[in-house]
Amino acid sequence: MCVSRIRACAALRSVALLALAATLASCVTTAKPVKKKGPDPMHVAMYGPHPEERFPLPAMDISRVDPQYFRQLVAYQTVEPVGTIVIDTQDRFLYLVQDGGMAMRYGIGVGKSGLEFEGGARIGRKAEWPRWTPTQNMIEREPERNLKFAGGVEPGLTNPLGPRALYLHKDGKDTLFRIHGTSEPWSIGKAVSSGCIRLFNQDIIDLYGRVPTGSRVVVLQHQTPAHEPVPMAAADGLVPPAAI
Repeated sequence: MCVSRIRACAALRSVALLALAATLASCVTTAKPVKKKGPDPMHVAMYGPHPEERFPLPAMDISRVDPQYFRQLVAYQTVEPVGTIVIDTQDRFLYLVQDGGMAMRYGIGVGKSGLEFEGGARIGRKAEWPRWTPTQNMIEREPERNLKFAGGVEPGLTNPLGPRALYLHKDGKDTLFRIHGTSEPWSIGKAVSSGCIRLFNQDIIDLYGRVPTGSRVVVLQHQTPAHEPVPMAAADGLVPPAAI
């Protein structure tokens, strides 16, 4: 009798273990894979379409962009007055100085022309959906790319300046330095082959609406430690671009 009970108990334990193993196996095989996290919905909305534009602007693909380059309000210590645009070409940021030690920060792409410019200037002109014409230096430097555009490019989604452009002037003269949009979102945060300072199309529209003609702009080519204020450019001094 005892032997039979022992055998029965052993058989029941075996059945229970097999059932537990089957349950665990089913849990493993039916578990859903973890989905890769996508862009923040807030950023997706921020860089969404602008159907009301003269040329309806599609949503920007931000999937390949580091989130640090998305538009955001940040703490920023500077001696520059409120309303000044400070461009940090090395770290790829543009700051619009705000009250209370804050700034609206935008990610930028910096072209060759943007790396040949340093100092202070003023926004001499603003344009919505501007026309673009390469300079003679640009044509000579990259004829295979720019010669075909010597007659100019009409406004539109394929125009290199995008939906808005800010033209920097010094002493009443055009410096040939531009802050503009781009249809190449992957270039934000990088050094690119052409252009001056480019922002997401949605960001240049935002910046354009915040700054009036005459606003001060300071372009920095050398990194300033975060704990130190950005120096005031002496008398709005400007180093003209050598070859734009």
